Amino acid sequence: MKTEKIFMYLVKYPIITAISVMIAAPFLWMVITSLKSYSNVMLYPPQWIPNPVRWMNYVELFTKQPFHLYLYNSLYIALLVTVGTCFFGALAGYAFAKIPFRYRDTLFILLLSGMMIPAEITSIPLFIMLSKFSLVNTHFPLIVPQMLGAGGMLGVFLCRQFFITIPLELDEAAKIDGCNPLRTFWTIMLPLATPALSTLAIITSMHSWNDFFEPLVFLSSSHLFTVPLALSLFTTESGTEWHMIMAAATISTLPLLLLFFVAQKKFIEGVSMTGLK
Repeated sequence: MKTEKIFMYLVKYPIITAISVMIAAPFLWMVITSLKSYSNVMLYPPQWIPNPVRWMNYVELFTKQPFHLYLYNSLYIALLVTVGTCFFGALAGYAFAKIPFRYRDTLFILLLSGMMIPAEITSIPLFIMLSKFSLVNTHFPLIVPQMLGAGGMLGVFLCRQFFITIPLELDEAAKIDGCNPLRTFWTIMLPLATPALSTLAIITSMHSWNDFFEPLVFLSSSHLFTVPLALSLFTTESGTEWHMIMAAATISTLPLLLLFFVAQKKFIEGVSMTGLK
């Protein structure tokens, strides 16, 4: 026992501390740079403590550009994609796990195979198809295809893996009480699937919030931009305003950190119960 404690103090804890510092250092540098002036960003040796501390960067972030609009666009897109993915993923996952039908496993494998197709391959056909319906340069391509594409298939996979772990006796007891499959899903299965849905919500919201490729392809009007795409607006002919980009990145990181801290317990529980590693 004493040898194990010595090993923890001398080997394990220093390694964990070193890895934690390596992970936290870029975020710390992002916050520090967001408080610098334009002329101090490129100083060598670099300043770890900004002098002077320039809080006006955050004020100018909302006055030079309509950054509040970009935050709103990212927020409501991520919210719709997350809610839709969790809803359809839970319904389809329950069907694949608990309702027997012909070619169920074959169809499930075909759906999962769609996750292996990169978005870059499907973007051009999707762009051509949506342009015929005048849906390009709208938020539609950032919402519906995300719910029904690879992200939606991930939701189906996670929910199916969770529902498989629920004992069959619960379904049989619900049938005895007169519940049909839909009522069994809403009243029994869905409340039990909170850990899996929390995991899916965090993964989906992070992907949608940080997505750069789809907005770059489908959006051309600046008032429709999301936060990742709006960061490019701080690159001008005179150079890149790194202090403003870091201020924008700091603000855009806060919602995801808040979401993770709120749902951290359920997220870890969902990862362990769905087999996601």
